[in-house]
Amino acid sequence: MLTRRHISRRTLLTTTMANASGIIAGAIWPRYARGENWDAGAAAADPKIRGPFPILTTPFTASGAVDFEAMARAVQFVDWCGSAGMIWPQSGDSVDLLTLDEKFQGMEVLAKASRGLRSALCLGVQGKDTAEMLLFAKHAEKLAPAAIISRPPDSGKTEDDLRAYWRALASVAKRPVILQTTGGVAYRGPTPSVRLLIELAKEFPHFGYIKEEAGPIAARICELVAARPPIRRVFSAHGGFGWLHESRLGTEGLITERAVYADVLARIWELQQSGSDPAALRDAYSKFLLMLNLADNLPGGTFRGVQLYLWKKRGVFKTMVSRHYGPHNTIPSPSNYSELKLTNDAIAEIEYCFEGLKPYLKQAR
Repeated sequence: MLTRRHISRRTLLTTTMANASGIIAGAIWPRYARGENWDAGAAAADPKIRGPFPILTTPFTASGAVDFEAMARAVQFVDWCGSAGMIWPQSGDSVDLLTLDEKFQGMEVLAKASRGLRSALCLGVQGKDTAEMLLFAKHAEKLAPAAIISRPPDSGKTEDDLRAYWRALASVAKRPVILQTTGGVAYRGPTPSVRLLIELAKEFPHFGYIKEEAGPIAARICELVAARPPIRRVFSAHGGFGWLHESRLGTEGLITERAVYADVLARIWELQQSGSDPAALRDAYSKFLLMLNLADNLPGGTFRGVQLYLWKKRGVFKTMVSRHYGPHNTIPSPSNYSELKLTNDAIAEIEYCFEGLKPYLKQAR
């Protein structure tokens, strides 16, 4: 009974908000974009910032340089797949293992490649501290993406540190800001509390978008969903492993480094929204999970091994090269890189599992 009441209430709220979104988005959000002051608690969620927003994998050339041509192809691929949006830089291969100039150039390449596309571009702005984060935030703002995303600073030690860091970001950002609730490999600070996320959402009308992947995930998602507004959008994350369940708790999209499956994610999202074919939804999601589980058992790591093979198979990347951390997650200089080598057995297993996704892949004409 409790579950049915929760779903019924969520469905009612979603329907009400959807019916009003055309009026609210047109009347309120543009006022903020023009710099006018208004009640943050009344701010509507931007309708573009919803659905699957996969994080792009960073491609490298055979010499270990960033392959900006492949990066532009990845933008076109994700848009062709029908994904609501895409994100970069956000993962370790782009946040930690790239130089400042490479990150800036990558942002510029993505902004140019995404111009005029349906998929919304979200740029990642994070740093070891506030000063470094602001470098990226100011550069991202010049490129005018649909949104930006930021995780806690590596130097953060207390929740007050996170508050000050994100308030500094709010002073620069002029568009929706997604806050990630976990940090990078060097982060040892606290998980931002739900109370802090709500506080920032009340204070800033472009905040209130949350990538939730900190435990206990389900409980935090329920708290955040219950706080809408001022919370404006809650995204599932954590690789997508809990997406189906979390969507029934009220998440409205997925953020994960799985862009090579952008068409599958778009199809799962479509099935979630329509409710038209529960069997197909279960099947598509289970076949997607099969690929995620496979990635944990083959060389190359969770985010790059299997996915590099598929990026190349799908005609987007030219190599399976990755940069690597040094001992104890240190950043080597010069960069340490290598080409992924897969055995015939590993390739056969990838092909066997990927075959199951074919009904949900977009087919080239």
